This record gives sequence, C-alpha cells and structure tokens, in this order.
Amino acid sequence: MRRTEIHFPPRHEALREDVHALGELVGQTLSEQGGAQLLETVEHDRVMAIQRREGDSAAAAALGVRVRGRPPAQARDLVRAFSAWFQAVNLAEKVHRIRRRREYFLKESARPQPGGVEDALVALKAQGASLEEVLALIGALRVEPVFAAHPTESTRRTILRKQRRVAELLLHRLDPGLTPAESRALWARIRAEITAGWQTEDHPREKLTVADEREHVLFYLSEVLYRVVPAFYEEIADALEKLYGVGAQSLELPTILSFGSWVGGDMDGNPDVHGKTIRETLARQQQVIVRAYYDDCQALAQRLSQSASRISVSHVLAQRIEEYMTLLPGSRAMTPARHDRMPYRVFLGQIAARLSHAFEGRTNGYQSAQQFRADVQLIADSLRANKGWHAGYHSVRRLLRRIDTFGFYLAALDVRQHASTHHQLVMRGLDDPDWMTRPASERHARLVAAIERDVGPHGEPDPLAKRSRGVFEAILQGRHRYGADAVGYYVVSGARDTDDVLAVLLLARWAEAYDKRNGEVVLDVAPMFDSIEALENSGAIMQRLLADPIYQQHLAARGRRQCVLVGYADSSKEGGICASRLAIEQAQAGLAQVLGKAGERYVLFHARSGSIALGGGRIDALVRSAPPGCVNGVLRLTEQGEIVNQSYGQRPIAMRTLERAFHALAIGLAAARRGAAPPVPAAHRECAVTLAEASRAAYRRLVYGEPAFAEYFRQVTPIDVIERMQIGSRPAYRESGDGLETLRPVPWVFAWIQSRHLLPGWYGAGSGLTLALERHGLESVQAACSGWFFLRQLLDDIEAMLARADLEIAQAYNVLAAEPLHRFFADIRAEYAQACAAVLRIKGHAALLDGDPTLQRSIQLRNPYVDPMNLMQIDLLQRWRATQRDDRDLFEALLASISGIAQGLQSTG
Repeated sequence: MRRTEIHFPPRHEALREDVHALGELVGQTLSEQGGAQLLETVEHDRVMAIQRREGDSAAAAALGVRVRGRPPAQARDLVRAFSAWFQAVNLAEKVHRIRRRREYFLKESARPQPGGVEDALVALKAQGASLEEVLALIGALRVEPVFAAHPTESTRRTILRKQRRVAELLLHRLDPGLTPAESRALWARIRAEITAGWQTEDHPREKLTVADEREHVLFYLSEVLYRVVPAFYEEIADALEKLYGVGAQSLELPTILSFGSWVGGDMDGNPDVHGKTIRETLARQQQVIVRAYYDDCQALAQRLSQSASRISVSHVLAQRIEEYMTLLPGSRAMTPARHDRMPYRVFLGQIAARLSHAFEGRTNGYQSAQQFRADVQLIADSLRANKGWHAGYHSVRRLLRRIDTFGFYLAALDVRQHASTHHQLVMRGLDDPDWMTRPASERHARLVAAIERDVGPHGEPDPLAKRSRGVFEAILQGRHRYGADAVGYYVVSGARDTDDVLAVLLLARWAEAYDKRNGEVVLDVAPMFDSIEALENSGAIMQRLLADPIYQQHLAARGRRQCVLVGYADSSKEGGICASRLAIEQAQAGLAQVLGKAGERYVLFHARSGSIALGGGRIDALVRSAPPGCVNGVLRLTEQGEIVNQSYGQRPIAMRTLERAFHALAIGLAAARRGAAPPVPAAHRECAVTLAEASRAAYRRLVYGEPAFAEYFRQVTPIDVIERMQIGSRPAYRESGDGLETLRPVPWVFAWIQSRHLLPGWYGAGSGLTLALERHGLESVQAACSGWFFLRQLLDDIEAMLARADLEIAQAYNVLAAEPLHRFFADIRAEYAQACAAVLRIKGHAALLDGDPTLQRSIQLRNPYVDPMNLMQIDLLQRWRATQRDDRDLFEALLASISGIAQGLQSTG
C-alpha cells in the first residue's frame, strides 16, 4: 500500500491532527536546537525511505549511500531526531486511546463500554445473578500486577513525567472553551516539554543500579496507580448502584487490587541483589507510601474545614484529639491557632505528625498501617454520623481505600533465586560433593531426612552461605517492621522437581527463618516452571510435593496457600512461541486440577516479559486464554518492559487496564463456577499439538541445531552493543560465557527486534501451521482458531509479529556476517514466507493485519522513520566493530540507534 492510500477513519481524525501538530513541533525543535541542516537531512532520509517503501530502487540505493560514513555525532543527532518523532507519536496514540474512551462515555453512555466493569456486571445480571451473588463473586477476585526490572527498558522518570504533562495538555487542547491566547499558551508549553526532552539524555551514562530500577517502578506505583485505585472501586460501586439500585456509598467492597515488585528482591543471576537491597527496597517503599499518605492528610485538612460551632464530631474522635495533645505536643505547631475550633483539621494535623514520625523512624510514629487506618476511620465515622456525606466523606473513603491497597509497604516484594544456587548451598552445608549429580528423588529423600532430624549446616559458613542467611534475615525483618504482606512469595526459578522447593525450606531453617511457636518456615515458596519439560511435568511434580508429609505440614502452617509460576520467557527461547504457549496452557490445566483436588488455595502466577514473544500482551488475554475451568478468581502476573508504560504510563490507560482485568476475571470465574466453560474439543487440541510439535522442531533445528547459528546471531544483530548497555543492573548472561544457552531471553528477543527479524516471535510457526493444514485440513484449523480463544490469540500474536518484521531490512544486516553464514537467512526467509502464507490462508485475508487496520496503519506509517535508523545502525556497527569495539563516539551513536528503533517499534524485548 502506498502512503497516500493509508486511510484514517473519522473517529481517528483527532489522532491524525495530534500527530501532524506534534510532528511540526518536533521539526521546529530540531531546526532550533540542531540547525536547519539537521532538519533537512532528516527530511531527505524520510522521503527517500518512503520512496524506497513504494518500490523506488533508485531511492533505496541513494538512501543506502546517504547513511554511510556519517560522523558519530551527526548520526546520533539524526537517530535522536527520529526517536523524538516516535516519542511524540507514541504519546499521541496513548492520548487518542484516552480520548476515545471519554468519547464513548459521552456519546454511548447508555451502553457499557465493552470489556469494562459495568459490561461485566451487566453480563452477570443477565445470567440471573443477584446482588448478593455478585458481591460474593467480587469478593473472590484478586488482580495482582507485579512489576519487574527490565534489562533493556528504563525510561527516565523525568521523561515519563514530561510525557504525562504533554498528554494532559493534548487532552485539554480540544476544549471548545479555550481562547486563542490560551490555545497558543498550551502549544507553547508542549513545545517547551519537547525541547527540554531533546536536551535531556535518554539514558544515564553510568550503569543503572538496583536503586535506579526501583525508582523507575515507584513512578508507576506512586504517581499513577496510587491515584487510580480509588476510582476503580468507585466505578464498581456506581455500576452496582445503576444495575441493582443499591446506594454506592453504602457498599463496602472487598480489596480486589494489590501490587507487587521484583525490583530489589530478584537475585536470579544478579549479584547486586541481596539482603541489603531487600531492606533498602522495603524502607524506600515505606518512605514513598507514607509520604503520599502525609500529602493526602494535608490536602484533606484543607477540605475538612468544619467548625465545632457549626457541626459536631463524634465523641470518640474528640477523645482521640485530646489523647494526641498529650502524646504529640509538637503537633500543635502544625495547626495554626485559628484552626483550634476546626476539629478535623486539628486531628489531621496530629495524624500527619504521627506519619512524619513514622517516616523518620521516631517514637510515637505509627507502627502499622492498621493504626493509621483506625484513625482515618474515626474521621469517616464521624462525618457519616454528623451530616458529612457530602462534606468530605468521599475523600476520606478514598484515603481508606488506598490504605487497604498499599498498607505501609506500597507493593509486596517477592524474593527470587535460581534453584541451582540453593543446591550449591545445600551441597556445602551437608558436605556432600556428589549432591549436584544425585537424582532429584534421592535429593528429595535426603532433604526430608535433614529437615526431620533438624540437621544443621556443616562447618563454618562461606560467603555464599552468609549471603543466603542475610536474605532470610532481611525477609523476617521486613515483615516485622512493615507488615506481614510486605514480603510476598519466595520464588524458585528453574524449578525441575520437588527437591527444588524442599531445599529452600532447609536453607530457611538453617537461617532460623521459622516460627518459634510451631517450628515451621515462615515463607511461601513458589516454584517457577520455566522450561518446556518442567511445564509439561509441573502437575505431576506438584502432586508429589503435596503428598509429602513434611510439605503438607508446612502448607498447613501457611494457611494452605500455594503459588506456582508458569514461565513464558525461557520456554519461548528454548522451543519457540508456539510450543511455549501450548506447554503453559497445558501446565495451567494440570496444575489447577492437582492443586484444586488437594484443596489448596492456589495462585497461578504468569511470569512473562513485555514482548509478545515472551508472553507480553493485554492483561485480559491471559484470563481468556486459560484452560476451561481454571479461572479461580486470582490473576497474578509480572509486568515488564514496554508493556508497563503502555498499560500504566497514563492514569486513564492504567484504569482501562484494570477494568479489562476485572471484566475477564469476573466473567471467567462466573463461567467456571457455573460449569459453563465448555471443554476444548479434541480436534482443536490436536491441531494445537501438531502446530506446537512441528514449530518446536523447526525452531530448534535452526537455533540450536548448528553451532554456527550462534555466531550468525552475534554478527547480524547488535547483541554486542546490548551486552554493553548501561540501562539494566542484571547481566545479559546467566553464567560466564557468551553462548545462546546462557543468554537471557530478553536480550535475545531485543537483539532480533533491533535487526527487524523479530525471529523469536514467529519462527517455527510457518512449519507448524503448514503441517496442521496438511494434516487436519483448512476447515478444521479455522474452526479451532475461531472456536478456541487460546489458539485464536496465538495466531493473532504471530500475525502481529510477522507484520512488524521486515526481512528486506533484516537482509541488509547480512553485510555484517561472514559469507558462509548467509545460508541461515535463506532458512529464515523461507520460514517467514511459509508463516505468512499459512496465516493469510487461515484468516482468509489478502494482507497481514487486514483484520486489524489500526495496527496495520500504525506499522505502515512508522516504517519510513525506522528504516533510516536501521541502515545507520548497520553502518555504525561495521565501523565500531572495525575498531575492536573500542570507539566511544561510535558506541554512543549505536546506543542512540537502539533507543530510537525501540521507540519506533515500541518493543524492548
């Protein structure tokens, strides 16, 4: 399709206007900051890239010549120029999502928004559910996003705040009440933000620390979600009032949302995470949330100006004020004398004083969130009893909802370590040099015996043992100081059998991390099954673990709550996207059956990354893709990479993300309880098995079948630049060496995205789909895709990855590889063609994404801006590698190219 043929439907005209206006501002900024020559060069590159896309071979050749040999500083500025445009377009698209949502509520207010809260409740009522039944179902729902550090995405908080401010201005620009002067001032403010962004480095020159990654996550928790949470519950209450006639203010909804984090607690392969970072993270999170409460109390004091001479307050509240006059004599100074007869203001000043003491660790500060909540509840009760329903009660309830959600810890910190590290510790502690080679069943038996006999570690602890003990001590201290929920699960990654869980129980006992009253370890151990083999065996593994009396005793002491993680990233890198997805789907079914039959309160935790190749995507798709009957009301998942900014970067979008999760979870749980979720027909599952097996064979044949492919990967992607990037605290490799087996999934995917292959997101699907069509027939495959959401979603994801890939650009990277390695590209091109043909045949479309014109248009509009950056990156890689990777200026330009391409493709792996 030619660029002139790209059509914007009327509902997207505002987006087109925003993109055009922001593009003009970016151009003005480039001219002002970089000179007319910079803008002219950008424009010439862009025009030639458009002509190249439309089949002009002369323009393609000319563009290839233009990008070669540019001085590093010029190349860097050019890449940053294209990146600035993408930042503006990405933001415009987010703003358009918000605008469309608002328009829906304004123009379609009689109908609930599809996929929203009210839409779910309307469906439940239509199924005959009473108010009591709906409230009982809501009480079983838990949505638990867990934020994880991302080694290749860490946009500065400064930039994130600028984006939020520009978004607010863009939403305001369509206000019909704006005067011409106000409109000019608004655009001037947007230009100021764009210009300041140009003058700000995208990433710091120094390597990011765990503390830096923590602050990145805290932005979303404290500046977005903290503000959104009360509105989420209010929307539920309002919908119930509309549908069932019950007063929204009278409803006491249970806590549905909670948040977690891995940043500061994820030790797997990261030597910079340990007991100290756990303590620092918990302390920092408490500081952030207590400060937010303090600010809220100060704001409430301004609103609750009631005078004692005009309205009464409850006796209990008045009594508490008098108690605090003695306990907190200094709080008088926080409240002006003229407020003495304003009891709410006086009391809120006293609450703020206790919060301040808690923040600083002084005496008389709140020791727990429950103490703080009890004081705020006094205000709510007093307002309700003294005609305060419309005089501040709503604002106080919002604060109570935040306290219930965030406590004094903001987000539960999960702790994660790889199973192999635990076994090294056990080997040394038991003085058993053969431990690592013993069968899992033998290790299980020896661990049970050591726990039963209370066997202690052998000899003096070495540094690794001391480090392990420090972690368990930090967990205990954190729970004691910040609350039992401040530390979440102890995740064991790389779990392969029952001994991987029991090893943690023994190590915890050695560190005295047990309840002195009953002798049981005070950890909720969660195995993470992240290889295809482990996923396939996960149900049987958990069945054996639950049958062990030692573990049964442990579970009983922990309230019979068992969490199990299904890992998307490692399984995808191991066997390709199709095999990984089916293994996870089958694992969920097996785990739900085993855990449900055992009567455990179980949580299936989706450990995914940001890219589609590694399980990324919309939060509600995880629920809808789950096997029939497996939805138990709890959705816990990691949020990582670009998906975090896309789903939580703006408050209205974060709200929509949570609404979708509520909708999918409520409908799914209701269907499971009614037994209305139909089983997957055997014919559908047979199609999926054929697809998974054939795709896995093709994927492994290419990636792991020949040792030379690893060298091809290193030469045709910028993996050597990614390894040296300063934007993540975690090393690119799990262990020493640079082989594909030890490379982490995120840099693996990110490198292929940069070179436009996007290979992990689709490779193998061509072979798999082709065989499925041959073996089962077109009608059967189409029926499976249309009748089974899991398979339909997988096909959609593969199609999106194929559409984003560009093998013409990818082929240009072959110039970086030795001639004998070029043969691998022939295999890649053949598989790509096969995948495209199969997808189009199944969907009955002429071109990729014909069924999703919005995404199709977005990709077509972006490509001419991404292409010049790719061509410059190829030239920069050649020159940098020729200097033995030693030229700092070329490296800086390469970093800019990686950031720009990631912005353009909206993916960091």
